[in-house]
Amino acid sequence: MSTRHGLPLLHLLIAIAVMAVWGTNFVVIKLALNHLPPLTFALLRFTLVFFPLAFFLPKPNVSWGNLASYGLLIGAGQFGILFTAMRNDITPGLASLVVQVQVFFTIGLAIWLNGERVSRYQIVALLLAAAGVGNILMHTDGSATPLGIAMVLLAALCWAGGNIAARHGAPDNMLSYVVWSALFAIPPLAVFALVLEGPRAMATGIAAADGWTWAAVAWQAVGNTMFGYVAWGWLLNRHPAATVAPLALLVPIFGLGSAALIVNEPLQFWKIASFAMVMAGLALGMLWPDLRQWLRLAGKTGGAR
Repeated sequence: MSTRHGLPLLHLLIAIAVMAVWGTNFVVIKLALNHLPPLTFALLRFTLVFFPLAFFLPKPNVSWGNLASYGLLIGAGQFGILFTAMRNDITPGLASLVVQVQVFFTIGLAIWLNGERVSRYQIVALLLAAAGVGNILMHTDGSATPLGIAMVLLAALCWAGGNIAARHGAPDNMLSYVVWSALFAIPPLAVFALVLEGPRAMATGIAAADGWTWAAVAWQAVGNTMFGYVAWGWLLNRHPAATVAPLALLVPIFGLGSAALIVNEPLQFWKIASFAMVMAGLALGMLWPDLRQWLRLAGKTGGAR
């Protein structure tokens, strides 16, 4: 069952699967960064996204400018900056949380650029979830530097811009869109890696990479990008940003949980309390339309007796 503001069950399950992949992905990133410099890692990721699929998939039905916007914002912007921050300046669990301000950036950009309207219950839901996010930000325990938080916030803004670019482009094939947009992520990432990391560090990192590191690179290209961003863009093309974007608040649940289990990042009580606030906001945002309709039907039924 779906409503004007809600998601059909299948679409909701797809969104949750994407969030699980993206949440656990932060631990995968951290493990790969033990060997690879961050910009080199991002360069390898998007190179594997573009090759060899670009030879088999036609260019999507969007302008080159739209492809370039998405590729630059998601590739060089979101991931180039995020990987750099996660090298030394922020933990995987906290990064998975802070980057979720993209929810608010996405909705703000949609209101500004697309004229979308946000319902009052969605505002309340976002405020409730934001309270949970804010509570975690106030308890960093020294696990993030101000520079790290600032860089992840900038990565979140780039992610939001990529969301809007995908909606404006409205490609008929999201896989082709993601693959061809990687063409525009590769050159800036290559330049930044050569200038900021240097050829020697790039070569040393690639030579030191073990099987797990290459598996992480492959997972970034296939699981995170080809599945995650294809499915996410597909959902954004079919539903208002205010309905889809808040689901990304599930990412820190998976992110902090996997970080605690795999890399032993502390999971204190205040984090659990913050999770509860985030989940309450999500529940309100996703379930209120159906609940309101049910209450109206129940009221009419009761009044007819």
